[in-house]
Amino acid sequence: MAVSKQPLPCGLIAFVKRDCPTCELVEPALGQIATGDEPLTVYTQDDLSFPSVVVAVDDTDLSMSWHHDIETVPTLIRADADGTELERIVGWNRDQWQAFTGMPEVGMTLPEHRPGCGSLNVDPTRADELNARFGTSKLSTRRVQFAELEDEIEAMYDRGWSDGLPLVPPTEARVLRMIEGTTRSPDEVIGVVPPDLVEVTLEKAAVNAVMAGCKPEYLPVVLAALEAICDEAFNMHGLLATTMGVGPIFVVNGPIAQRIGMNSGINVFGQGNRANSTIGRAVQLIVRNVGGGRPGDVDRACHGNPAKVGLAFAEDEAGSPWISLAEERGIAPGVNAVTALCTEGPHIIVDQLSRTPESLTNLIAESMRTAIGPRMVLGVDALLVLSPEHMARYRSARWDRARFRAELEQRLIVNSDDIIRGHNGIDEGLPEGFAGLELPKFRPGGLHIAHAGGPAGLFSMVFNGWVSGPKGSVPVTKEITG
Repeated sequence: MAVSKQPLPCGLIAFVKRDCPTCELVEPALGQIATGDEPLTVYTQDDLSFPSVVVAVDDTDLSMSWHHDIETVPTLIRADADGTELERIVGWNRDQWQAFTGMPEVGMTLPEHRPGCGSLNVDPTRADELNARFGTSKLSTRRVQFAELEDEIEAMYDRGWSDGLPLVPPTEARVLRMIEGTTRSPDEVIGVVPPDLVEVTLEKAAVNAVMAGCKPEYLPVVLAALEAICDEAFNMHGLLATTMGVGPIFVVNGPIAQRIGMNSGINVFGQGNRANSTIGRAVQLIVRNVGGGRPGDVDRACHGNPAKVGLAFAEDEAGSPWISLAEERGIAPGVNAVTALCTEGPHIIVDQLSRTPESLTNLIAESMRTAIGPRMVLGVDALLVLSPEHMARYRSARWDRARFRAELEQRLIVNSDDIIRGHNGIDEGLPEGFAGLELPKFRPGGLHIAHAGGPAGLFSMVFNGWVSGPKGSVPVTKEITG
């Protein structure tokens, strides 16, 4: 609720704080002005005993300073009988103060000029809180009041808002600051969130981004990721309802990844990077707290995986000789984008001996043929993330992305006779009607390739997907805007 602006008292008004050498310097001048014909009111921001030459008015809550846009102290203002400001001067300048007050004797023993100090209401550590307290709030989200003795962290656990990790309390000041990370309107509907099909506004997304630990500059990425999982093709509802332990992961491309400090290198899928750790978490909290997608209810995963907490990473575009994942998916070079994919957790592919692209591709294909079980073909996707050391094999041999894809897909053709039900005494497999066929391991267009990881390590990673196509989940790429 916005606090009404208080009018200024009639006459001269000074704003000061003790923690300002210039304010202490002008204390005698204020005493002189107080003896004049024009009434003087002095507001103090930090110490009610200062200045000692007059009885100061308490502005330690900074309400008067905030409402009257005090940026520097000392500030001297003149107001009329209606409390309307007529003019002001800032800092100390003897000639200005004498002319402003009409008192030529003011400050004759003081230095001619001294600059003022920053007002407390514009202190970056206080500005957001003051804006929340006194500003015209545009937030419409329901406020939840905690009891005085209630622990905020525990209270959020008790209310079921958490994914199991501690949350940042979404105070109004923090949410307002988060919304400043984008130029989009707080009441804009970003999408309809499964499973309850609830409209989520930018403001509600910002609340959950705060709880996840995001910084304001991450919000545009969070919003694009949210748009991607709300796309019907992604099928977030089905992803929640399946008993298979899959979740959404987000690959970020474009200059924004470096600008907000995302990790594309060492420990890229691990801990330690705030943006990587919180962007995906924010989306998952929105699904939980707005859409109702909670484990044990609609979310029926048998095992789950860390992507259900949140997993996002940046592709190492600068270190790759190939076009990016986003470009291959139709995004123009240099445009910020996020791709949402439904996958399991990452699996390591080890090859420390191959020195040719042919040998390494053979090994990668052999590893990927076991994705979601060696007898699953056609209806699944996978995301392969090549490390810099493995990528070096293809760079040296001048293979581009198109050639690598063609060579790998050729090696991923499976003889259906080897995966027919009953073959080798295994009941799982394709029906007998599929015998005698050569089948691709992944659906057409279902193999996705990115580049990330530390500079040392002859390992790559593969994220195996869920059921793909119209009956499952299709990766969705969205541009990151505003």
